[in-house]
Amino acid sequence: MKIYRSTLLHTPASPFAVPDALQTFSDGALAVGDTGTIAHLGTFTEVLAEVRAACPDAEVHDLRGGVLLPGFIDTHVHYPQVRVLGGLGMALLEWLDRNTLPEEARLADAAYARTIAGEFLHGLASHGTTTALVFGSHFAGAMDEFFAEAAARGLRVVAGQVVSDRLLRPELHTTPERAYAEGKALIERWHGQGRSLYAVTPRFSLSASEGILDACAALLTEFPDVRFTSHINENNQEIEVVRGLFPGARDYLDTYERAGLVTPRSVFAHNVHPNERELGVLAAQRCSVAHCPCSNSALGSGLFPLRRHLAAGVHVALGTDVGGGTGFSLLKEGLQAYFMQQLLGEEGAALSPAHLLYLATLAGAQALGLDGQVGDFTPGKQFDAVWLRPRAGSTLATVLAHAESEERTLAALFALGTGTTWSGCGSVGGWCLRGRQKPERQEPLGLAWGLAFSV
Repeated sequence: MKIYRSTLLHTPASPFAVPDALQTFSDGALAVGDTGTIAHLGTFTEVLAEVRAACPDAEVHDLRGGVLLPGFIDTHVHYPQVRVLGGLGMALLEWLDRNTLPEEARLADAAYARTIAGEFLHGLASHGTTTALVFGSHFAGAMDEFFAEAAARGLRVVAGQVVSDRLLRPELHTTPERAYAEGKALIERWHGQGRSLYAVTPRFSLSASEGILDACAALLTEFPDVRFTSHINENNQEIEVVRGLFPGARDYLDTYERAGLVTPRSVFAHNVHPNERELGVLAAQRCSVAHCPCSNSALGSGLFPLRRHLAAGVHVALGTDVGGGTGFSLLKEGLQAYFMQQLLGEEGAALSPAHLLYLATLAGAQALGLDGQVGDFTPGKQFDAVWLRPRAGSTLATVLAHAESEERTLAALFALGTGTTWSGCGSVGGWCLRGRQKPERQEPLGLAWGLAFSV
């Protein structure tokens, strides 16, 4: 048994439903068993007394000077797009044609795909993301490379081969029969292995015919615990193209709905321009929406109507949308989500620091059906955490030193903790605490996962 002492912040419930959902401990502690499961949570004095009564030699690791948060959970991010980050000045469809699709075609080469997988997974881990719903590659071989690399690094990933059969580059097209066969083989090889889960992933209805969507539905039926993800209502031009491709559909969501792809296992990215029928169906079917505010801003897609989603009862979490977004930081996404709702004025949702933490952690776990395992520090869940420490002499260090409350501390982390000079690592069997340049200490944690940064 190990005890980790630090300032602790988490949201074991949704602040949208429970006003005082943010739980804080200025001098808190987590007791973690040898299997990486949280045994106790509370003040340091309470946890120390509880643990030492049964385990007198329990080790105490002092992490004061930093803040321990649940590991961040990204619900929409593209594995093949790490090298096309920063493609500003274009709307969605132009950006896809000029920047993204040529790069995605290169992943037909397994060696290239392996390199990209390493760069991508490092990007996640180096920004505190311990779990991600990942849009994969169009190539089955590239997905094998991705899952193998994720397993080696110990990251929790929910990912799948992307399938399309029209309007992209020819080398990215497949057939319904091949989409089903390759998807089934990948599921049987990787789903439920270690920390990997599979997500059936048609790119979007613009590039996926009814045949492809039916093949995806067949996989969901055959494997009832895999997830589903795709794009929806991101850009007005995209919506118009989809309307022309599916003249019998009531709206964009109906293209998926008619194929049986709208279920509690479904996460739809963006949904910037939904109609009321779509919101009602998403809520009734208990689907989730991945809100990607930096991408929506960078590509000029629009201001996300969070308040309308919440009013309809639609579950929302955060995604970075690398590479349409601007990086892997969910702290940055939280801050941009806050800005976006401020700009919407009375039509926006009022967001507090607690809301931002929830959207970046437990909301993502709930969207992926993993909230029984990760997303907060409730005893019985896996210890999955990120430890943020202000860099000595930084503005963040100054602000945190004078923060009058833990909520103010959390606000400062989202506002000032989005630097890109972090380094970090974690693995099954270890937690590395890193500063900017070199490892400072390493704590064996059994099956637990931790990432630590100076920010």
